[in-house]
Amino acid sequence: MPLTNDADIKALLEGARTIALVGASDRPDRPSYRVMAMLQDHGYRVIPVNPQITGEHLHGEFVFRELAQIGEPIDIVDIFRRPIAAGEAVDEAIAVGAKAVWMQLGVINEDAAARAEVAGLMVVMDRCPAIEIPRLGVAKIVQGGD
Repeated sequence: MPLTNDADIKALLEGARTIALVGASDRPDRPSYRVMAMLQDHGYRVIPVNPQITGEHLHGEFVFRELAQIGEPIDIVDIFRRPIAAGEAVDEAIAVGAKAVWMQLGVINEDAAARAEVAGLMVVMDRCPAIEIPRLGVAKIVQGGD
């Protein structure tokens, strides 16, 4: 069952430091572009993943083709993909040992959510962290403060 309790979602956001953003766009008119910038402004390390712009830099971060290339722990995999394509991103998140998957507004894939939960990942579905962070009053992250 995806997380729906505000306290659980807030705890996930407050405990996270590194977010991989699958479906990151280099186009300023795209929601993923703006959400990545907002998350960085809030103090998260956001690693963009998009096979179409692999090797470029987005908001100062190298763009990876897939999660497996990142090679460092990922707290949340934020998925900006169509619901049908979200399953592949969830499977990659499971394979790299991410702690949670976050499917954006309009991204609902119950089968993928179930696979993630069976694998021990927390799941948030049909929500946007850029909306939830201010709504829940999540404190700004200070990197290196662990």
